[in-house]
Amino acid sequence: MSEANEDAAIRLVIADDQALVRGALGALLDLEADLTVVGMASDGAEAVRRAEELQPDVCLMDIQMPGTDGIEATRRIRAASPGTRVLIVTTFARPGYLRAALDAGASGFLVKDTPAEQLAEAVRRVHAGLRVLDPVLAADSLFDGANPLSDRERQVLRLASDGRPAAAIAAEVFLSAGTVRNHLSSAIGKTGAANRTQAVRIAQDKGWI
Repeated sequence: MSEANEDAAIRLVIADDQALVRGALGALLDLEADLTVVGMASDGAEAVRRAEELQPDVCLMDIQMPGTDGIEATRRIRAASPGTRVLIVTTFARPGYLRAALDAGASGFLVKDTPAEQLAEAVRRVHAGLRVLDPVLAADSLFDGANPLSDRERQVLRLASDGRPAAAIAAEVFLSAGTVRNHLSSAIGKTGAANRTQAVRIAQDKGWI
């Protein structure tokens, strides 16, 4: 890429906790004459730092990463670098994640098996101020409805996912065991599950937690 073209190129940061995925995405997008990768990040917190430092045009963001996840990182990047658009690129095609990403300020949401040409075009469209959504996931999101769980219900369900008892969850979130059981019972009812284990699985599958 010539220096002149490089100056005019759309500048990208890629955030993904898998080095192979980061490298592959970077190599594919760098082949496009109007795109240039200026930074990489292995988790959400690093993505925020890179966005603040480099002020890229677009950040390609995974969702499930250690520490700060992609949803929270998107929210922070949009606050710290308003000129940076965020395009979610994830393996987890869940309606709840789509809604959460858009609420956090993302401009697009695609799955990782999107063909390279379509991904590059999505970057261009997001940079131009347009919204790009995986069509199947967008349709599913309309029919699945919004996340019915409260913040506290999501919190206790996440903690219940490893099988810990209500008393252990209560100690971590500074509530009584009875209150935790009430939140779990409410979450079970809202997800239509038979028990907490099933409620966790349903909430995870829909991207609610």
